[in-house]
Amino acid sequence: MEIRPAATLVLVRDTSDGLEVLLLQRTWDAVFMPGYFVFPGGRVEEDETHGQEHVIGAGDAEISQIMSVDEGGADYMLAAVRECFEESGVLVAVDKQGNPISGDHPVHADRKSVFDGELSLANLCEKYGLAIPLDRLAYLGHWITPPGPPRRFDTRFFVTPAPEGQLAGHDGVETIDHVWIRPEQALEDHRNGQRLLGLPTIRTLRVLSDFDTAEALMRYAHANPPEPYPSQPWPALKKGKAVTLEPGAPAYDEAAKLDPEGEGSTRAEIIPGEPVEVAARVIRLTAPNPGMMTGPGTNTYILGHERFTVIDPGPANESHIERILEVTGGVVDQVLVTHTHQDHSPAVAALKERTGCRVFGWPAPEGAGQDQTFRADDEPEHGDLIVTEAGILKVLHTPGHASNHLCFLLTEQKLLFSGDHIMQGSTVVINPPDGDMKAYIESLYELLAESVRYIAPAHGFLMGQPEAVIDFLITHRLSREHKVARALEALAPVDLKTLTAKAYDDVPAAIHGLAARSALAHLLKLEAEHRAFREHDLWHAVHDS
Repeated sequence: MEIRPAATLVLVRDTSDGLEVLLLQRTWDAVFMPGYFVFPGGRVEEDETHGQEHVIGAGDAEISQIMSVDEGGADYMLAAVRECFEESGVLVAVDKQGNPISGDHPVHADRKSVFDGELSLANLCEKYGLAIPLDRLAYLGHWITPPGPPRRFDTRFFVTPAPEGQLAGHDGVETIDHVWIRPEQALEDHRNGQRLLGLPTIRTLRVLSDFDTAEALMRYAHANPPEPYPSQPWPALKKGKAVTLEPGAPAYDEAAKLDPEGEGSTRAEIIPGEPVEVAARVIRLTAPNPGMMTGPGTNTYILGHERFTVIDPGPANESHIERILEVTGGVVDQVLVTHTHQDHSPAVAALKERTGCRVFGWPAPEGAGQDQTFRADDEPEHGDLIVTEAGILKVLHTPGHASNHLCFLLTEQKLLFSGDHIMQGSTVVINPPDGDMKAYIESLYELLAESVRYIAPAHGFLMGQPEAVIDFLITHRLSREHKVARALEALAPVDLKTLTAKAYDDVPAAIHGLAARSALAHLLKLEAEHRAFREHDLWHAVHDS
């Protein structure tokens, strides 16, 4: 799929209540992100470069260097200015005297002509004698749409104070509403399920929420352009042959971390029983239990040099247990368990018997799929620290997938052992009653407060850009919750099966039985938030009074 270059312009303004940002709501008929609130933006057009003749301030070479591109950085900025004019009616431009244009400038009459493609930004500048002051924009962020959505974009984010005297308004075609809102309020609305926001919007709002004024924000943005991160194809090995990994491929982040020179030495496959050093004194050893729910298998992580700590020793598979003992030389001081599902903890008993290790974890709750044989010597509390030869592990209680789920953060290396709280390539199962959607989303938010650079999941490769990964999970769940809530509003009173068919009409009917468990988890979350209730077997929506 083609990855299209795109640009977004974040408009901010000062108010007595603090900094506000303009958000536009996309039409519900949009193919990509229907109903979401976004910043003005869109794709970079081929004729964008003609606008450079009307630029004042920084030139293309300087802008491109800031953006870590060979050339064409100014084209991204010009696209952001044009799209902002089309979608919001606000034009960042100055007249021949160098004054920002006002709200009654005749150029506003040509907004539709630009929207329809009849006039380019360069045409507009020529017609009215305008210039585009690119030095008033600052480079704020870079986002490449991950694989999966129907369209993918390589989007650059810019920020500028909104010109005084111009009124913003949605275009009524691609966008159906607009709002000036404090970044903190927009994020709170999203968390409460009242406003749909995408990942890059969330990340940008989080940056904006740190500033009280537009001036302070612009000073920061000009002085701290985002660091470039690998976005080009990366070489690797698969089944002994050289392959090229595209950004977003499962093994991409791991290959870029373990092979920073791009020599093609890392494997783009997970082979059970083959140890891989994923960080200093950290080895991943995958159990031979591949499947629909376990992916390539359950990852066991072995920390240390002479004396070892084992995280999630996996199922009671003798060959895997023997491999753990081979890699450690049998010197296992302690075993940590993220949770007690059958693919994570049953091997503990054998390791305890053969090494005398100390076991850390929480008891298994009641219910199917739990390892009731699990016994812990220590039940660490949230925030406790555990010493290993690879560094100090911080214990994080992260309920949701399981009530007794723990993550472990290797603080110095900022490596999060996420268990099943964050998995690669599949959605985490939230199955009531032990699975709790409200607790799951809240504990994801709490992880955002931790300093994490890479995620080491129990299934899959290392994952980079952890904030983006976590935001994706939150957004995915809240988007589904929004569909569940809309279905409930339309159908209530309604039984679970009927609601599932409506809220999960985008997944095959064959898995609606599994989807119903997820739908129930969402409904229980809405019930806990006093947004839904049930009588007998029927669910009702709670309407605001």
